[in-house]
Amino acid sequence: MPKLSDIKFPGECKTLPEGFWSAVDVWIKKPHVVNKRLCGVKETEGEDVDRESLQILLDDPELSQEVMSFITSGVSPAQTHGQDKPWSSSVRTIIPKVNCYGTNLHKELILKDFSRQQVTFLPFEEDSEGQVCLKRGNIYQIQLHQDREEWALELHALTPDAWFSDGVAYPKLPWLSTDLLPKLVRWATECKSSEFRSTLSLLPVEKYSLIYQQLKEKYKAMVKVWPEVTDPEKFVYEDVAIATYLLVLWAEERAEKSLTARQSFVDLGCGNGLLVHILTNEGHPGKGIDVRKRKIWDMYGPQTLLEEKAITPSESFLFPGTDWLIGNHSDELTPWIPVIAARSSYSCRYFVLPCCFFDFYGKYQRRQCKKSQYKEYIDFITEVSQVSGFNTEEDCLRIPSTKRVCLVGTSRNYQPPDEAEAERRRAHYVESRQAASGATVQGSDTRNDGHCFHGNKDTDGTPGSGWGAGFQPRDRVETVRNCAALPRDFVDGVVLQVANALLGMTEDDGGGSSGDWNRGGSLSVSEVAGQLEQETLQLLKKECGGLQTLLKNNHQVFRVEGGRVYIRDWRDRKSSRADTKRKPVAPGALKTRPCWFHDHHPQRCPLQAEHCAFAHGPEDLRPSTKPLKKIKNDAF
Repeated sequence: MPKLSDIKFPGECKTLPEGFWSAVDVWIKKPHVVNKRLCGVKETEGEDVDRESLQILLDDPELSQEVMSFITSGVSPAQTHGQDKPWSSSVRTIIPKVNCYGTNLHKELILKDFSRQQVTFLPFEEDSEGQVCLKRGNIYQIQLHQDREEWALELHALTPDAWFSDGVAYPKLPWLSTDLLPKLVRWATECKSSEFRSTLSLLPVEKYSLIYQQLKEKYKAMVKVWPEVTDPEKFVYEDVAIATYLLVLWAEERAEKSLTARQSFVDLGCGNGLLVHILTNEGHPGKGIDVRKRKIWDMYGPQTLLEEKAITPSESFLFPGTDWLIGNHSDELTPWIPVIAARSSYSCRYFVLPCCFFDFYGKYQRRQCKKSQYKEYIDFITEVSQVSGFNTEEDCLRIPSTKRVCLVGTSRNYQPPDEAEAERRRAHYVESRQAASGATVQGSDTRNDGHCFHGNKDTDGTPGSGWGAGFQPRDRVETVRNCAALPRDFVDGVVLQVANALLGMTEDDGGGSSGDWNRGGSLSVSEVAGQLEQETLQLLKKECGGLQTLLKNNHQVFRVEGGRVYIRDWRDRKSSRADTKRKPVAPGALKTRPCWFHDHHPQRCPLQAEHCAFAHGPEDLRPSTKPLKKIKNDAF
């Protein structure tokens, strides 16, 4: 049995052999974390098997003998017969991101031999009629080998010369050595367990993969016409993935409950409204509500219902006729969504994807440090959901975001006759959370017939009355706090003051020679702050990022790296790692702004006018010819 490659573990590794099997399980259950062309796998329940069972599975006697020899090399038949069932077997079905195999299924029989610390993969294909064909040339084995005190991982293949690769279900043989084995070593060494569940644990992965590819193809044109200042690729593909998750979740719910009508929804804090647009286009009736209208809303068309209004938890924002409430990065509304869903109707469900950490009446305050802040907040929203009366499930989405954990409330943990008692628990919990915030909350009463009556009985249900009093929705007008709205003369004054301080650190007594351009010294951001007046610092503190943001905004003059500030030398384009990632200046933007160094540096600009991207004097200044982005409504 040829050994193709091996890789040694670090000498101080203390996680073996248990860590080896943990790493193998990652490769078996989540191959997509290494092979990016896969969406995932569907795995059968494992069972212990013996030699006779394997021979029946392999069917062909000649092939059976060859494979048995491979998986038992170095072990006599008597040794394997000594164990009733020496192998733990399971079958996984490979699910590619893009289906390139038609109706054929690509599967692998996986045999774990715990006594010999090895796992063998036997790939086979199954057609639509159930006919099976073993891929003999692609059978491989991963072994954990110990020599004295040293551990190593070895890769073996039955017939490496006959190996077939398509880069999807069948990766290249060298890839197993160069990519998979090092990953297995790292996973086995770290042996970490995640705080959260595996991705898409509540859904059939094969259905998710199929629908995601369909939606991605259908809505990819939006990336080219995105009118917002946010990153189009991130937001479009993230919302496509969230929409896919909900569509599959709802389809499974309809099948389980024998429903025919598509579920209705309301997206609270819908932002750009793209999720609402996709769900509506895919046949689900619903609408989105947000405190601020976005430019893109007008491009969706009349079929996408979006409302601009502030949402205040109260009787005015209950949705008794709605099946699902959605909170996608809903910020200050996040803890309220399970409560609003519970009070809307007994049949109302919810989906939330928490992002920023908010409590009912302000920012969420940490209560313990043993968990990450994110995990603690997810646990808090789970607690809110359970107290609100939901059986709560957690899942992890596949989206380009670090905040990927969602919570789903699909059913209640109490019966309809117990609604009055459930409402008392909800009201008591919400009131207990406002104690630290100092907000005044009116209690939620219940009628004698068991139906909830939300808010004060003397009110008429107008917005602002009832159980949401004290809640502070965000401002309708988004405040720009990235230093871009500061007065131009204020910014120019700070830039000149900081630049002069840096230049003064290396200025020659003779005023500097033309042969040695003065680059100035460097100061930490805190040292730069010490050079400025208190009044200036107070104004900068109101901006996100403060002084450092202002300095980075003035990229022409300064280079901010590692917490230190430098004068930028445009002769040295590779002086900063960040600079190498910057896109080149568009031709239409050349010479459209004055060169700061030409106007303010004692030795002027170190570049000749024809080589500088900025204008050397009024006669060198040009109007911008950078084309405006065209927006086509038909892409939607």
